[in-house]
This record gives sequence, structure tokens and C-alpha cells, in this order.
Amino acid sequence: MAQLSDLTERVERLLLRHDELTRTNTLLLEQVAALTQERDSLRSRLNAARARVDALLERLPVETPKEDA
Repeated sequence: MAQLSDLTERVERLLLRHDELTRTNTLLLEQVAALTQERDSLRSRLNAARARVDALLERLPVETPKEDA
């Protein structure tokens, strides 16, 4: 009977551990989703900033090299 009791206790602990790991996994998946969204937003902002810098560079006058006299 002691073996059955020990086995039951171990199974219950495993079930609790499984529940903990499932909750942890869910939280981690939520964090990954949030970080992925933040990364995508930052990439979008970076691309917009690059486009603005490129547009400003296009507006700069082109200097011709001066000849030595």
C-alpha cells in the first residue's frame, strides 16, 4: 500500500509541475509576442528614419571639385 501511496504522491507532484510549466510557457509565449511586436515597431521606425535621412541627403547640393589655380 505504501508503494501506491508513494506513486500517487509522485504523480500529483508531476501534475503540479506540469501545470507550473504550462503557466510559465504561456507567460513566455506572451513575452515573445510582445517583444516581437516591439521589434517590428522599432524596425518600422528605423526604416522611416532611414527614408527621412535619405530624403535629406538627396536635397543636399552636389559640390563640384575646385580646380587648383
